[in-house]
Amino acid sequence: MKKTATIIIIQLFLIAFLPIISWSEEFTGFFNFIYSEDDDKIMIEVDKLDSEFIYITYLATGVGSNDIGLDRGRVSSTKLVKFEKVGNKLLLVQPNYDYRAISDNEDEVTAVEDAFAKSVLWGFKIESEEDGKIIIDATDFLMQDATNVAGTLRQRGEGSYSIDKSRSVFYMPGTKSFPKNSEFESMLTFKGESTGRNLGSVTPTANAVTVNVHHSFVELPDDNFKTRTFDSRAGYSSMVNYMDFAVPINEPLTQKFIRHHRLEKKDPDAEVSEPIEPIVYYVDRGTPEPIKSALIEGASWWNQAFEAAGFKNAFIVKEMPEGADMLDVRYNVIQWVHRSTRGWSYGSTVLDPRTGEIIKGHVSLGSQRIRQDFMIAQGLLSPYGTDENREDEVTEMALARVRQLAAHEVGHTLGLAHAYSSSAEGRISVMDYPQPLVEIKNGKLDLSNAYDDKIGDWDKIAINYGYREFPNEKAEEEGLKKIIQDYIDDGITYLSDEAASGAQPFTSSWDNGEEPYKELDRMMEIRKIALANFGKNTIPEGTSYSALEDVLVPIYYYHRYQIASAAKIIGGLDYRYAMKGDGQIITEMTSPKEQENALEVLLSALSPEELEIPESLLQQIPPKPMGYRRSANDNIQSRTGSTFDPLSAAEALSDMVISELLNPQRAQRLIEYHARSSSQPGFVKVLDELISETWGSEIAEGYYGELQKVVSNTFLIRLMQLTLNNSATQATKSLAWQKIQDIKDIAKDKSNSISDSALKAHYSYTVHQIDRFNENPDEFSNVAIQPAPQGAPL
Repeated sequence: MKKTATIIIIQLFLIAFLPIISWSEEFTGFFNFIYSEDDDKIMIEVDKLDSEFIYITYLATGVGSNDIGLDRGRVSSTKLVKFEKVGNKLLLVQPNYDYRAISDNEDEVTAVEDAFAKSVLWGFKIESEEDGKIIIDATDFLMQDATNVAGTLRQRGEGSYSIDKSRSVFYMPGTKSFPKNSEFESMLTFKGESTGRNLGSVTPTANAVTVNVHHSFVELPDDNFKTRTFDSRAGYSSMVNYMDFAVPINEPLTQKFIRHHRLEKKDPDAEVSEPIEPIVYYVDRGTPEPIKSALIEGASWWNQAFEAAGFKNAFIVKEMPEGADMLDVRYNVIQWVHRSTRGWSYGSTVLDPRTGEIIKGHVSLGSQRIRQDFMIAQGLLSPYGTDENREDEVTEMALARVRQLAAHEVGHTLGLAHAYSSSAEGRISVMDYPQPLVEIKNGKLDLSNAYDDKIGDWDKIAINYGYREFPNEKAEEEGLKKIIQDYIDDGITYLSDEAASGAQPFTSSWDNGEEPYKELDRMMEIRKIALANFGKNTIPEGTSYSALEDVLVPIYYYHRYQIASAAKIIGGLDYRYAMKGDGQIITEMTSPKEQENALEVLLSALSPEELEIPESLLQQIPPKPMGYRRSANDNIQSRTGSTFDPLSAAEALSDMVISELLNPQRAQRLIEYHARSSSQPGFVKVLDELISETWGSEIAEGYYGELQKVVSNTFLIRLMQLTLNNSATQATKSLAWQKIQDIKDIAKDKSNSISDSALKAHYSYTVHQIDRFNENPDEFSNVAIQPAPQGAPL
């Protein structure tokens, strides 16, 4: 780059005060700076005093462990900052934009600024000053642990680490400057002693962890961005919240705006117009084919939504230009991130904190997710060695999921929240977490419709709310209200994370179906077909038979999330994000009949017929051979040593049902709703039905009998632990305690009336256990139930 007067000034300063230096890099741009190779220093010229800009930090290279969470490309923080000169120091100050006074009265503005703390992020010694340009040494600032690597390692139990300056340097390929952004990157080595189990598995030497940290200084956008009001019914969760102390007392103190990209029509008067500048996303060049093409296709679906909002060719997806930097703020990116194990994908944003304008969308997709989907399809179809080789169907389902996943995570970077009621209304949004929709055709499983191949109706509504242009403020206010009222009148529901994790019975993740318990019944039939075909045709030729154990996990637990979804009907409360006048449901208890139906299907999932693994399959699963071992996250753990343990598998599955039914919040709702309406089933009914299914049933001979014992024992332990649960109410605990005593009476009577020694031992030991519990209940607080292998993310 051509030398400027500023660069010459910096050089003259360094020559005067430092030993002889060989210069390797000079940069001009948003901030001018120079890099000294001999001293590994960066000197920055600051000519923008009291002028705000955006400061972002990223983890440019990752650690590679999902459990630790330090991923390549992770956006760590976005701050609005400015340089202030105070005495002989230059301070990097972060103003407090959470509290404001939007007013023409400067005293009113100052009163709010003075009432709340700001943050000084760094203090720089002024090395020289001339013509309003200040030279600072930014080396220590740029070499700090700006992405909290050491803190994350400590929090994850991986040990105590700190930066070793002798092994840390600037990484110049990631250091550059452009007219509107300056980029800095350092290679930091953290030294310490590893105390966890994850770090050593992903680092060559666990006491030396080297990663790259990236800093971006970015020019603020102009003031022409149009904010848009947040509405909880509109599908946007990423809000800009601040208190405006200048608003009249009859208006809300807290102001809320959605986050969204800037998008403006070339022809504002046209119903459909090309944009002045389209939104462009770039896919990681390191993504292999055919995955790269699938990502481009899936992410491109969003153009359908923008067309519905009045824009033509407004959303474009292409491959990243060769040599471009994924962390450069000028690029919205879809990054293909590798980890040692399967993990979550996510969509992050860099935005203007003042307005909510999204400046950069940054999607991170975990590369091992597609392998999990491939394995699920493999287990469902058992595609190898049959007359028809169905491996192409397996591959296509995995790619279909990648398309949907790309659309989902890009949706987050457009500002959208999850839409978990979508699957109950016919897959109307890619912002749901979808379970593959498997169909049964002529007794065979069909995956051709497993995932959708387009944007959903809800997605179009949400983009319409966030991005449609209006001629003036009044038209916008009326238009946004109409968008929401129209979808409500059309019978569409929108509910997000809060509902999915709570009492709302038709809003869950990883589920399907309008009526969750009917879908659970259907999924149990799918699972039965898959398990009946499971065996040597499930794995390719030349694969160890022990691999059957790996593929079995997602099939044996195929219905795990539908179990949770069906359980939400019991003690469920149907509600919406209702506002006065919009005509939506406010709250309705689920009908007693629906709850009884759901309970019946859930209890059927505890039957030996549903818990068994066919004998023919058990005979095909050997212990892991030399060089292989069970995964703590993804395999069924065994109490039988190296052999596969079907009873532990059943224990984990039965606990999925039992723990849902004994959830303390659900239990208290059942008690409350029954008190308010005697037609509601109540917690006593749930407990009585569970006892009837377990301790009240006759135990069969053989394998089925052992499965029944596993379920009964699991229920008893969880019932004991419910009485000890600090979050459970006294009413819940008292009912649980009484049912424990009822089980004791049942076990005592059966122990006295049977002669079979094994059954007598089962019942007699149960009486002994309950006696011990009555004397010292805390002894049972930590009794372990066999955990299920990791399920999510699919």
